[in-house]
Amino acid sequence: MGANSSLLSPECSDGSTHPSKLKLSDIPESCIALVLSYLDPPKICKLARLNRSFRAASSADFIWEDKLPANYHRLVDEYLIKNPNTGKLGKYEIYSRLTRPVKFDAGNKEFWLDKRTGGMCLSISSMAMNITGIDDRRYWNFIPTNESRFRTIAYLHQIWWLKVEGDIEFHFPAGTYSLLFKLWLGRFTKTNHRLSNHVHGWDIKPVQFQLSAPDGQHVVSKCFLVKKGIWEYHHVGDFVVYDSSTPTTVKYSLTQIDCTHTKGGLSVDSVLICPRKLVEDFKALL
Repeated sequence: MGANSSLLSPECSDGSTHPSKLKLSDIPESCIALVLSYLDPPKICKLARLNRSFRAASSADFIWEDKLPANYHRLVDEYLIKNPNTGKLGKYEIYSRLTRPVKFDAGNKEFWLDKRTGGMCLSISSMAMNITGIDDRRYWNFIPTNESRFRTIAYLHQIWWLKVEGDIEFHFPAGTYSLLFKLWLGRFTKTNHRLSNHVHGWDIKPVQFQLSAPDGQHVVSKCFLVKKGIWEYHHVGDFVVYDSSTPTTVKYSLTQIDCTHTKGGLSVDSVLICPRKLVEDFKALL
């Protein structure tokens, strides 16, 4: 009885604290880091707020090495993600910076890692696309609005021949990706008022979306644009990246070239490329 009860005593015979009374902060950082390495980034960041030990352990390089894309070294070098003070970034800092939008191509394109899954996402502004008639204000205007992550959208007044196309070359990590056009039937004023008048021609013939990727990957899809006054992600199709060591070129387009009628009242915001499993997450955000 005496031996067993001594295990419950807060102090050992020599006056030291018994192991059963150890605090959370007494766990070695190496053990904490090992446990954290099995968790996803949001949970790691949440536990890092528990105390100093957890916060210090959460920045261990080996935890974040597996969370980063296989080609993260190229992303760091190509997009100049570096710390001028230390000359070298830790893996946690690299991950943290890559989860924030990294702009390139004069700020008209950006990429980021999804904080929850680490998946690579890209967004391409309408200003980086080739749009038929974009230089003629009778047909198109670029309108400033805070509804867009790029603060500008392309608005179509009226046209006979609709053609919006573009391409991107990027070092995608290996995986399956989806490409989507973000569109709105209606117009934004400079004061961000939303107007649905002047929308016409989209219920007569469908628009056609296309994407092309290496290895003969080609997708064509069609749909009628019918929902007014809401942003919609229109899923064009999917493509697969097999090799992250070489850049992948993806071409995409939105057309409606039936010249029997005019069409107008369309706002084009951007093109989104994201891992296939994240498509529904983005749609849910709208």
